[in-house]
Amino acid sequence: MSRTSIALRSSDGSLRVQFDAMRFPTYAFDPATGTATFDYLLDGPEPLEFTETITFPVVDHEPPEAFYKVLDLLHVVAGVSYYKVGAPPRIEAPKPVPQAAKDLFTAVYTKGLAEYAYRNHLPYVLELGVETPGVTGKSSKITDNADKRPLSPVGGGKDSIVTLEILRDAGLDPVPFSVNPNWVIKAVNEASGLRALEAKRRLDPRLFELNKAGALNGHIPVTAINSLIAIATATLHGLGPVVMSNERSASDPNLIWNGHEINHQWSKGAEAEGLLRAAVTAHAGLTEPYFSLLRTLSELHIAQLYARHDRYDDVVTSCNKAFLLHDPTARWCGNCPKCRFVFLAMAPAMPRERLVGIFGHDLFAGDKAGENQAGEDQVPGFLELLGIDAHKPFECVGEVEESLVALSMIDYDAPVLTALRAAVPPSAWAQADREAVLTPGGPSYAPPAYAKVLDDAVA
Repeated sequence: MSRTSIALRSSDGSLRVQFDAMRFPTYAFDPATGTATFDYLLDGPEPLEFTETITFPVVDHEPPEAFYKVLDLLHVVAGVSYYKVGAPPRIEAPKPVPQAAKDLFTAVYTKGLAEYAYRNHLPYVLELGVETPGVTGKSSKITDNADKRPLSPVGGGKDSIVTLEILRDAGLDPVPFSVNPNWVIKAVNEASGLRALEAKRRLDPRLFELNKAGALNGHIPVTAINSLIAIATATLHGLGPVVMSNERSASDPNLIWNGHEINHQWSKGAEAEGLLRAAVTAHAGLTEPYFSLLRTLSELHIAQLYARHDRYDDVVTSCNKAFLLHDPTARWCGNCPKCRFVFLAMAPAMPRERLVGIFGHDLFAGDKAGENQAGEDQVPGFLELLGIDAHKPFECVGEVEESLVALSMIDYDAPVLTALRAAVPPSAWAQADREAVLTPGGPSYAPPAYAKVLDDAVA
């Protein structure tokens, strides 16, 4: 089959090529270059093969055994990018692993692909179970990494900035980290003044050809993939735990479908965090592999902590559309759920002039990307965030209650704010419990020393 003549769909829109199983033939790592190659196979009458490449920052010593154990997990988890091409009914992992790792695999391919299943009308994906050739016990070789320097992934937005600064203020000397850092992330790292590490992930180019040819596509749990890349990097470099910046609201689903929660942010949520921690500890033997420092905080609370650090105002960016523009001057599109939510969350925490300076336009006045639009053009998007007439958008945004509380805390007027206040019914305002939103709570996997660091920061 020619690599450029792939036709996956029939004229009626159904998949022409059916696959029997997803398999993971092998992976390899070259210490001299830091390059890992992961092979994948969608098996069936017309099989498809893929190879993904991940390049880690090189070290001058032999990688520890725990590093290769983390690669075992990464090999399977990163396969979601290729599974989604044809969604076969079976997934056959390559090696025996502890039950905790098997549980992670199954959750990644079901709950992590729930939005993909929902959008592509594939309910059976939510019922999959990843098969392994056996179940082993926990790792007999323990690596105590708990007290070493933390590796802290940076995404360019307010959350990871807050984590970096909390760790720095506590004297923990964090190492910023990112996968395929773009200009936004590099600018944030430069503003931090901290020396960063980075890894490169290269998807098989054939995947993009298949997408153009009509392959199934959709959202994947990329945070689970990047988290394992981060853990592998920390292990390779002799660093401590990977300290994430995922907030409480990441665990909040967007909707319920066929009895299953559909959560765009599942791999950022507490359940995924617990599964990943347990899998790495059981299979690789790391005593403290991974946790989110901000897990007990709401997005609104994190926005208030960000307001203390104006050194990042010229670089902070959370807009996914802006990331695609490759233009350092276009940091916020001003017309997407992420822009609207962050604008709304930051509004109670800082003067309006500073807020508008960060975004480059005033969304409460109706401005979008510097163009003066009528205020009502922004209103429908904000109403989605407030839970009025739509479910929470499939984006990394906070809970409806957070948006309502944020709106209630803004003490000035503007065209969009006037329209929103008029549109919110009394029953919705009753959900806006400011104390609950701004009080830390919920599950957390942060070890006691780091939990105290957070407590001191929010006190």
